[in-house]
Formats: sequence, C-alpha cells, structure tokens
Amino acid sequence: MTMRFGVALHLPATRREWVEKCKKAETLGFDTISVADHLGMPSPFPALVLAAEATERVRVGTYMLNAGFYRPALAARDIATTDVFTGGRLEVGLGAGHARQEFEAAGLPFGTGGERVQALGRMVSRLREIFADPGSQPRPAQRPGPPIMIAGRGDRLLRLAAREADIIGFNGAASSAHDGSGLPVFAGLKDLTERVEFVRAALDGREVEFNSTVPVVVITNERRAALEKLAHFAPGLSVEERAEMPSLMVGTARQIADKILLNRERLGFGYVTVHEGGLEAMGEVIALLR
Repeated sequence: MTMRFGVALHLPATRREWVEKCKKAETLGFDTISVADHLGMPSPFPALVLAAEATERVRVGTYMLNAGFYRPALAARDIATTDVFTGGRLEVGLGAGHARQEFEAAGLPFGTGGERVQALGRMVSRLREIFADPGSQPRPAQRPGPPIMIAGRGDRLLRLAAREADIIGFNGAASSAHDGSGLPVFAGLKDLTERVEFVRAALDGREVEFNSTVPVVVITNERRAALEKLAHFAPGLSVEERAEMPSLMVGTARQIADKILLNRERLGFGYVTVHEGGLEAMGEVIALLR
C-alpha cells in the first residue's frame, strides 16, 4: 500500500507567506496541501489555486468543505473551475459542518445532525450528476470529477461515506461533540478500530482510500512526559492508551514512522493528514518513509 501525506493549512497569511508555506510543504515531501472551510480562515478555492501555482507536483484539496454553506450548483461551479485552474490536482473533502456559531454568523440554519448529513448526501449526489453531464459548464479537468473525501465518525455519516466517497476520512473523534477550539475529544485505539470495522462492513467490498487526521505531531526523546501534557486530547485515557491512539504522533521520528506503518497495517490508514502545526515535524518522519 502506497503512503500519502497531507497537511491542512489554516493560518491566515500574506500572499508571500502562503506561497512560502506551500513550497515548504512540497519540499518536505507532502503529497497534498489542504485548506479548511471555516470563517476566520483563508477562503478555500482561491487559496488552493495559489497553492497549485506555487508548487509543481502536490495535489490540493478542501479539508473539509462545509456542505451546509453552499448550493450544489454553485459548489460545482467553484470545484470545476478550481480543478481546471490547478491542472486537475484537486481533491474535494466534504463535511456536514459542526460549528453552530459559524452557521449563525453566516445567517444559515444549523439543523440537527441528521439534517446536516442529509444535506451532505444531497450535495454529493448533485455534484456527481453535474460532473457526469457532458453539457454542464465549466467542466472539471478530472473525469468524471475530482475525487471526493467524506470524513467523520457517526453511523449515518460513515454509511454515506461508504456508499459515495472515493476517500473516507477518520477524524479520530470519540464523539460528535467539539470544544470551543473546534477540536473534539479523541478516541482510543479500540474505539477507532470499531469505526474502521463499521466502515469496512458498510463498504461491502468496495475499494476506497482511508485517511487519518493527526492533530498533534511531537518529536521528542521524552515520550511519556509529552503524552502526559496531551491529556486534554483524551482525558479519559491513560498515558499508555494515549500512546496507542492513532491520532496522536509522539516520540522520536523513527517511533512515529513505525506507528504510521503499524496504523496502515492494522487500520488501513494509507493517507495521513496533519494540521499546520505538525508540518515540519511530520516532514522529518516522511523523510524516513520515502
């Protein structure tokens, strides 16, 4: 199984700073540069066009585009245009949205979890229809359209992902609740393994790529001490259980590389995406795995 590595950039930056960050990600060996879709962060599509212009080989993607913010026809237009302007290097991550305050700030109804998942399902279906229509304009560079990633943890969302997605993302969350920073409490190995097995059963033999979100990468020789400081990510787990968590990468670069390979073997995580803060640390790990 081939490994892929992505980084989700989210900090506001000048044009020069953005270009330099994207070039650094490519130099460090990342395969994908992604952008989140939150108010207060860079707008996804122009940021991705600039990222592609500044680089040569990396793919670019949304991580994740909030389906509740867009009408499908408008999203299809922006996705197709971005795919063309990035030379067919676009991946489309789609999510149901979780930040009530952002929906309210945008003047949009938040809805229940079930309603948001239904809206996501309608978005995916409509995008597929539009991209399959030879008369639809603009046309994406990739046929029948850019690959679609759906990420989450709940049964309804993961069933949708198993049915529709080209890439299924596991965010590592222990529940659908998020704190004020936008991050969830993260699950241990046992719980995340159950989620993976749930998806494998729902796939019924269909082949997709599994992506894993890694919010923290800490390279250190003092692994236990570092894990103790990260208790807030999984307050119900012991230090030993946190060490096993697929979502936390803590230790020497070699230990982290070995853990990534183990996660690929036991969970099928062949695609790993880190947050911007882990850019340089994961770069050291990637160098060991190439």
